Amino acid sequence: METKTIIKDKHVCTIDQLSSVENQEVCLQGWISNKRSSKGLFFVELRDGSGFCQCVIDESIVSPEDFEQAKVLTLASSVRLVGKVEKDDRQIGGYELKVNEIETLQVVEDYPISNKEHGIEFLMEKRHLWLRSKRQWAVMRIRSRVKFIIHQFFQERGFIQTDAPIFTGNACEGTTTLFETDFYGEQAFLSQSGQLYAEATAMALGKVYTFGPTFRAEKSKTRRHLSEFWMIEPEMAFYDLDMDMDLIEEFIRYIVLDIYNNYKSELTILERDLTLFENIGTVFPRITYDEAVEILRGEKDLDGKNALKTLEDDLNSVKERKTACLADIEERETAINAGGMKKGAINFNRNKIDKLKNEIKDLEEKERNIPQWIESAKNFKHGEDFGGSDETVITRLFSTPVMVYKWPKDIKAFYMKRDEEDDNYVKGVDLLAPEGFGEIVGGAEREDNLDLLLERIKEHDLPIEDFEWYLDLRRYGSVPHAGFGLGFERIIMWLTNVSHIRETIPFPRYYGRLLP
Repeated sequence: METKTIIKDKHVCTIDQLSSVENQEVCLQGWISNKRSSKGLFFVELRDGSGFCQCVIDESIVSPEDFEQAKVLTLASSVRLVGKVEKDDRQIGGYELKVNEIETLQVVEDYPISNKEHGIEFLMEKRHLWLRSKRQWAVMRIRSRVKFIIHQFFQERGFIQTDAPIFTGNACEGTTTLFETDFYGEQAFLSQSGQLYAEATAMALGKVYTFGPTFRAEKSKTRRHLSEFWMIEPEMAFYDLDMDMDLIEEFIRYIVLDIYNNYKSELTILERDLTLFENIGTVFPRITYDEAVEILRGEKDLDGKNALKTLEDDLNSVKERKTACLADIEERETAINAGGMKKGAINFNRNKIDKLKNEIKDLEEKERNIPQWIESAKNFKHGEDFGGSDETVITRLFSTPVMVYKWPKDIKAFYMKRDEEDDNYVKGVDLLAPEGFGEIVGGAEREDNLDLLLERIKEHDLPIEDFEWYLDLRRYGSVPHAGFGLGFERIIMWLTNVSHIRETIPFPRYYGRLLP
C-alpha cells in the first residue's frame, strides 16, 4: 500500500507533552500497542517511548484512503498520526488524539508477542521485543529514575562518585562465586563488589560511592538472583554502624518517596499495591540477629502477632483465593460457550481467564512453599544465615523495611568489625524489605584494627599477599569507617513488585541465559 508523507509542516510532539498542546493539532510518531474497532471507528493505542495515548480514527473524519490504512494496521506497526489533542481523564495519560491524517511507516506481519498471556521462557527468548510491552516500559522507566535519584541523593550530601575496577586479583566475598578470566597470562576475576576499593578512595575523599556492574557465578535460577547486576556501594570515613544505619534508612526512604511522588502512572500500570509507599515515613525497626531468630521460630510475638501463625493464615487465604479464581474461570468459560457474546467481550474474558490461570500458578506455588517455610522456620538453628524463605517469614510482621544487625561473625565477611560487647558478633546490618523481597541492603562498620583484620583474613583462608594493598589502609592513617551495598535490581524488583528479578534489567544474565 502506498503511503503519503505527512510530517512536513506538522507540529511533532511526544505523548508526554500532550498536556501542553491541549486542543491543538499535533503529529504523534510511534507504534501500535493495541487496536480495537467499532462501527466506523478504530481505537488505536499508540506508544512512542514517552507514554501511551488512545487515538480515535473516525471514518467520517479521515479520508477514505486513510481509513483503509487504519484497517490494515497491526500490533507493532509504525505510524505517524495527525489529529487534535483532547482532554479525556478516562484515558491513560488523560488525553486522546482525534485523528485526521495517517501515515503508515510499516505494517508488521505476525508480531510474535500478542496481548494474550505468554510463558516466561518464551518472553525471555523475545526479550528484545518484550521490552516494548506496557509493563516492561513502566519497569524500565522506574529503573532509569531510580538510577538518577541515587546519584542525586549522594551528590546532594557531599559524596564523591568513584569507580572500582571490574577485573580484580582478589575476592571480596569469598572464592566460591567468582567468574575467573585470563588477564594477560595472570589469573583474574570479574568483580563481586567495589567495596574494598571504595574503602581506599574513602580514605582519600571522605565520603564516596561506587555504582557499577558486579558478577556472581552462582548457578541459581531463583527469582532473586542474577549473574550480572549493578551495585551501589557508599563508603564513609569516620562513620560507625549507627550512622551507617541512619544513612541507609534516609537513602531508601528518599528513593521510595521520589517514585511514589513522580511515577504514579507507572505504578498504576504495574498494579502496584501502594501500602509500602504510604508506610515508608515510619521509622524502620531495628532488631538484632538474636531477636530475628526468635521471631522466625515463632518464639517471640510482635505487636501481638506471631510469624508462624501469620503464615498459616496466609496459607488459608491462598487456598480461598485459588477457589475463587477457579470459580471465576468456570463462570467466564460458561458464558463464552453459551454463545451470543460480542467479539470484544469474548476477547476480554479470554484474556481475563489467561490472567486468572497465571494467578492460580502463583497461588499454587505459594500453596507448596508456605508449609515448607513454616517447617524451615521452626527448625532454624541459631548461628546460620537467613535464607530467602527465612527473610520472608521475618518481614511478614513488618509493613516497612526492617534492619537486622549484630550478626554472628562466622557467617559474615572478613572485613566486618567485631562487636565490642561480644566478640562472637560483628557490627553488620542487613536491610530486609517486606512483602517477601528479603535482603536489599547489606552493610557494616569495617574492621579498622590491622591485627584483627589479619586474623580474620587467615580465618577465611584468604591469600594475604592479595590483600596487602587493603591492609595498607589500616597501616597508614586507619580510622573508623562504614558503608553498605545496595543491589540495584533488587530495589527495582521491590519497588515495581515484579515476580522475578530478570524483569528489572533490560537484558538479564543469569544461569542458563546469555541471549539475546
